[in-house]
Amino acid sequence: MSPGAPQEGALGEGESARDEVLQPQQEREAAGEQEEDDGVEVEEEEETPTHLPFAPSSELLDDVTTVDPSYTISLIRQLLPQGSIVAKEFSAKQGDPEEKGENSENGESAQLESKDPWEECGCILWDLAASKPQAELMMNNLVLEVLLANLHVTQSPRVKEICIGIMGNLACHESLVDAISMQNGLITTVVDQLFLDDSACLSETFRFLAAVLRSSASVSWAEALLPDEILSRVLWIVGNTLNSTLLEKSIEFLSTIIDNQDVTAILLQPLIKVGFVDHVISLLASEIEKISDESKFDRSASRDLIFHFMEELSATDICLEVMSSSDQLIQVLDKIIKLPDKFEVSSYCASVVMILANLLADGKHIVPSLSHDLPFLEGLFDILPLVCDDNQGRNALWCILARLLAQAQGIDMNSSSLKQFVSLLLGKFTLIKDDLESHRVDKVDLSAEDTYLKHGISTSLSTICCIMERWIAEKSSLSEEEDPLTESTIENARKLLNYCQNYDM
Repeated sequence: MSPGAPQEGALGEGESARDEVLQPQQEREAAGEQEEDDGVEVEEEEETPTHLPFAPSSELLDDVTTVDPSYTISLIRQLLPQGSIVAKEFSAKQGDPEEKGENSENGESAQLESKDPWEECGCILWDLAASKPQAELMMNNLVLEVLLANLHVTQSPRVKEICIGIMGNLACHESLVDAISMQNGLITTVVDQLFLDDSACLSETFRFLAAVLRSSASVSWAEALLPDEILSRVLWIVGNTLNSTLLEKSIEFLSTIIDNQDVTAILLQPLIKVGFVDHVISLLASEIEKISDESKFDRSASRDLIFHFMEELSATDICLEVMSSSDQLIQVLDKIIKLPDKFEVSSYCASVVMILANLLADGKHIVPSLSHDLPFLEGLFDILPLVCDDNQGRNALWCILARLLAQAQGIDMNSSSLKQFVSLLLGKFTLIKDDLESHRVDKVDLSAEDTYLKHGISTSLSTICCIMERWIAEKSSLSEEEDPLTESTIENARKLLNYCQNYDM
């Protein structure tokens, strides 16, 4: 990577993690197909227009610091809206006679065709903006003024997308964010783009906003987002888009709000006021409904993203308070945990148990009903092998089991309930043993996390011992005629009891 490599969020051509910057034409070609509600057509790659200075070769673009500054400046010139004030300013700055921009109709194109020079130049600038030296050069040559002028006059979604995309890459360079934020009218103009209906434009807007909210200028941007109308619009987009890229970028934007304490202090309470947590829960419920519906568009990656975000919210006290009182969220988690085949949900089982562990810690009213829900407990044991490689998820799962089993054992069970619990525990003995035997820890090297886990495991095993001892004692006092239980079942119960009594991490 060149010395001028950008910070998080901006990538140039030739870099591997291309998901962070939505490359204009190249990204659409790689996608192979359009999203359901994306109205932007797939465009063919074209040669650089002949009226521009000679374009650098693809090898040179891999190291954009070698690109001739005059070439970059000429690209900016091609984006000038005809007759605009910025066109005169640009010409004066460059010492050129006034030129008319190549794009017609005041920066608009009646129909964006594959040979549109404005789009071609904009896409190249989009890529070049990922390089800090090139970004600095653009900033010194009125690129923000040019982009803002286009946003003010154009009705073309593609032109808007490219303008915001270039800004998004510029904003990924921390040293430039203050200058970007102080550009007259820019904050208001960008926030206004949230009311567009084009998914590609909205995706770029959310990507830009996420970048600036991670920067030193975050407070001024957070304050601009405060009106209820704007926050409600954001939540509406998150809850209604069918476009996977837009969903990803909008949730990343919301996640940035949670991650930045200064931004959280400004925006989280207003977001909750307009239904933030309930919107995310409803979105999650909607996605889970699609699992069993083969006619629905598969969005497993989106579900992963939503679950991880919900996990993040559950670690925030103010959000957890709302979540713990949501019957809809409990129903969603209950449905996932009770799925007989967890293959489709295996990737986010760790998030499910992390969310549930946080809910049970805050919403103690939930524990009694879940502790006697045997299919729910069975589902929890079935998750053990699915979180075996996730330490936090596994710790959370054992703590859930400890809390629920202790609650169940603490309430008097009748013989029927006791029998059902024993049957469940015997059926899951192999899963319990496999998990514990594959995660033995050297006592000398116990971390705080290991100590927390040890408590959850020891509490669970102690409770299992109590249940098994009571059941074995009850059966031993009965004659064979009273309870024709096979000796092998009692022997299996003794094996489980013996294992739990002698287990040592």
